Amino acid sequence: MRCTTASAPLPRPGKIVAVGLNYAAHAAEVGRASAETPQIFFKAPGTVIGPGEAIVLPPESSRVEHEAELGIVIGRRIRRVDAVAAVDAIAGYCCANDVSARDIQHELGLPDYAKSFDTFCPLGPMVAAASVDVTALRVECLVNGRMRQSGRTADMLTPVGELLAYITAAMTLEPGDVVLTGTPAGSGALSPGDRVTVRITGLGSLTNPVTAEGEH
Repeated sequence: MRCTTASAPLPRPGKIVAVGLNYAAHAAEVGRASAETPQIFFKAPGTVIGPGEAIVLPPESSRVEHEAELGIVIGRRIRRVDAVAAVDAIAGYCCANDVSARDIQHELGLPDYAKSFDTFCPLGPMVAAASVDVTALRVECLVNGRMRQSGRTADMLTPVGELLAYITAAMTLEPGDVVLTGTPAGSGALSPGDRVTVRITGLGSLTNPVTAEGEH
């Protein structure tokens, strides 16, 4: 399913479940050991924007960073499923940018708050079919045309099916919910005037301008 310009490719999800430190190289660059179990946090549903819409930098943060990620869109209700059944419940995949107020996240220890500012979850440009093989996709992020991140989904510490099985042991995932699967190494700061692009093999490119709050 393709989306129109300045529109997310799906309705606002009921919940956005995200995973931290799911790539060893990213854990190392932020000075953390690779987690033995998935590190789960949440983003507010109102963070979702589509291609071409602006990521707005809030005055409360002095360092907002991009995080290119594979997004999973849930297709049917699941609770306590194994990895195989979890994959069968996926509606499709999309590019995602888990934008984060890094100073708030690290200095105050508030990841949910740091990742839940309005506009902090660009999704798109389409939802690719669930039949896409996501075991070895390249996940990249470019800022102003320069490569910042480049990794492969094969390097996820917890792959897609196991990740969904872990999440659904605790909570029900509903149709339209979105799961973000972690970012490879190279996340970096965004500034007003930047254009940030997330691109994933077979899933297209998701580009958003960056502005400061109050700019027009």
